[in-house]
Amino acid sequence: MAEKLQLSKSDRQKVWWRSTFLQGSWNYERMQNLGWAYALIPAIKKLYTSKEDRSAALERHLEFFNTHPYVAAPIIGVTLALEEERANGADIDDTAIQGVKIGMMGPLAGVGDPVFWFTVRPILGALGASLAASGNIVGPLLFFFGWNIIRMAFLWYTQELGYKAGSEITKDLSGGIIQKITKGASILGMFILAALVERWVNVNFTVDLSSTQLSKGAYIEFPNGTVTGEKLQEILGQVAQGLSLTQQQANTLQGQLNVLIPGLAGLLLTFFCMWLLKKKVSPITIIIGLFIVGIVLHVIGWM
Repeated sequence: MAEKLQLSKSDRQKVWWRSTFLQGSWNYERMQNLGWAYALIPAIKKLYTSKEDRSAALERHLEFFNTHPYVAAPIIGVTLALEEERANGADIDDTAIQGVKIGMMGPLAGVGDPVFWFTVRPILGALGASLAASGNIVGPLLFFFGWNIIRMAFLWYTQELGYKAGSEITKDLSGGIIQKITKGASILGMFILAALVERWVNVNFTVDLSSTQLSKGAYIEFPNGTVTGEKLQEILGQVAQGLSLTQQQANTLQGQLNVLIPGLAGLLLTFFCMWLLKKKVSPITIIIGLFIVGIVLHVIGWM
């Protein structure tokens, strides 16, 4: 009886490392298929000895594949388990392996964006930017090392989870676990983004509006002639109470917006940029447009 073929931890680590380059050769026809096949080459070489079997395995993994690059890890793990079973004589054909890949990549694709792009990265970015803004070199180091440690650890442990669970992991996708994770991550991501908008998006208008005549009692009435010590004390008390020094209150557009809703302009600008992105406007175009509009408004004295 032939010895059972089994992927060692070293073999799986080679696949794990290569999976970080999943999108290194992305194409519009089959998306991530080249990166996927590249990641599986160490396992294919270990499980199949003949050139024909290796070529066939490589060919079946050059089919269409596309999902979030990080949540592809558990799919890789399941695929490794299926290929291992097939190499040991199990009745697993190409259609079954491809079906598992397609069945998993759809549900998992929706998890990656809210968890990584909208939650983990904004949190680390905000922490790093806050430290960097104060001149602390730990800021960029925190973001760089924190992000890559989380990313690489997630890829390894979820790949191992998929490998050890094998095809059984696909049964979990029919439950509500994925939906709950996605919903929770989306809510947390939106909360973090809202906090970042309030902190980092600043729009200040310098447009002056017409002054308002204050009613008597809302401003300080300075006496004519000599001011006694008692009167001076009274005036200083009125200043402390917040009374105006003049009978006219200057009004600005920014002041009125702040009274209405603080940060309203920044919020509207964020919504506008989100709308442009939804309309497939290039982010580079949006950035250049903001630069141009900002410079023009500053030159004409509106900002």
